[in-house]
Amino acid sequence: MKKLITLSLTALLVAAWTVSAFATEVVVYSARKEHQIKPLFEAYTAKTGVEVKYITGKAGALLERIKAEGKRTPADLFITVDAGNLWHAANEGVLQSVDSNILTDNIPAHLRDPQNRWVGLSVRARTIVYNTDKVNPADLSTYEALGDAEWKNRLLLRTSKKVYNQSLVASLIAEKGEAETGKIVKSWVANLSVHPFSSDTKALEAVAAGVGDVTMVNTYYFGRLLKKNTDLPLAIFWPNQKTFGVHMNVSGAGVTTHAKNKAEAVKLLEWLSSAAAQGKFASLNMEYPANESGKDDPIVAAWGEFKGNPMNVAKYGEYQARAIKLMDRAGYK
Repeated sequence: MKKLITLSLTALLVAAWTVSAFATEVVVYSARKEHQIKPLFEAYTAKTGVEVKYITGKAGALLERIKAEGKRTPADLFITVDAGNLWHAANEGVLQSVDSNILTDNIPAHLRDPQNRWVGLSVRARTIVYNTDKVNPADLSTYEALGDAEWKNRLLLRTSKKVYNQSLVASLIAEKGEAETGKIVKSWVANLSVHPFSSDTKALEAVAAGVGDVTMVNTYYFGRLLKKNTDLPLAIFWPNQKTFGVHMNVSGAGVTTHAKNKAEAVKLLEWLSSAAAQGKFASLNMEYPANESGKDDPIVAAWGEFKGNPMNVAKYGEYQARAIKLMDRAGYK
């Protein structure tokens, strides 16, 4: 009888462990759109059996939701775009430090938070795009030079309200100081052909239509537009190759402070940083893998090699408030 009871208890424990194993899950709040994350999560579930539940939304709204939920939040992992947003989330106390040799091995130090609260998972370059019918690329050189007299009434920009431009200006402050950056931004404003656009795509379309000759955008917007219409007279120019290099930014993720499934969240984050997952993660939005072993999408690879700025992207958050004030003073709307 004792043997029978022991066997029964063992069977029940095994069954309970099995149910628990299959019930394992991780919850993700993502500012990256569903079509950019769903294929990765499905692949992870197929590989590990761990279910990934997720919601998507705007970066700011998701951050506020996590803060409001506090210790009750179901979110284990927060994925968002732009290093400035990641820095802000960490400084708001919603992300915790993660000690992972896998993450430090997979992701270069300048694409990670110095306190290990988040890591970059894909890289986007904010570069110059010009109208090939109206601009000789030999006349292009740096971000700063777009404020020179030859570009008067030829420059187009996206609004300063977008975090991507705030991060670009923040990086310039870190590189050149606030006074010099203020002069640069004022010179851009003086050269604008029309008022700033609400999106990179609209700025690119305006350059293609001849409203202006040159703009600054994230590379994936260029890729998306050219994928739809390969005949547009647009081309990429990599600026600042003789100085600090092209402005690099990231989308990335961190484990939430009150994660209920921290171990699983770390495992998912580590897998997303792996070479196997990185190519897919980046190519879904025509970005560059943060893991240098990841494979570039063929369309992205065709844009050629360039020197990127090795600055730690956390600087964009550190200087963000100063960048916003500077842009406002310069009349950059």
